[in-house]
Amino acid sequence: MPVIKHQEYIKAPIEVCFDLARNVDIHTVTTSHTKERALGGVTSGLMENGDSVTWEAVHLGVKQRLTAKIIEMDRPYQFVDVMVEGAFHSFRHTHTFEVKDKGTVMTDHFDYKSPFGVIGKLADRLFLERYMTDFLVRRAKALKEIAENNYNNR
Repeated sequence: MPVIKHQEYIKAPIEVCFDLARNVDIHTVTTSHTKERALGGVTSGLMENGDSVTWEAVHLGVKQRLTAKIIEMDRPYQFVDVMVEGAFHSFRHTHTFEVKDKGTVMTDHFDYKSPFGVIGKLADRLFLERYMTDFLVRRAKALKEIAENNYNNR
């Protein structure tokens, strides 16, 4: 099972970063390159523990749907979402937030298993792990930009 870990330092308070990361409307902004939109469950605003959302997006040229559910939340330090239904065999995405140097270190820890056994493992090595890393990094940098622009321009 591949595990992707990415850290992003954000010059904004931990509460701001935490709330932006669980905001469905902000998620669609930070993933606009995949045309992501919420179709079911919580479709706007902040997600809470136990909430789920069904996303539709275009990944690798294919329109896909994925339902994720928040199964743990300790505001403003961590929340965990898991795939309930979708293209992966499974995934667990842990989002952690730590106060550091008058800002926040946001860490994505994405642990996933591809479908299709050996073929899925080959896809991981050839392109999927790199694609998912790029997706998470791009989203983190977009969250950083939103947090810093909104907080530091007050």
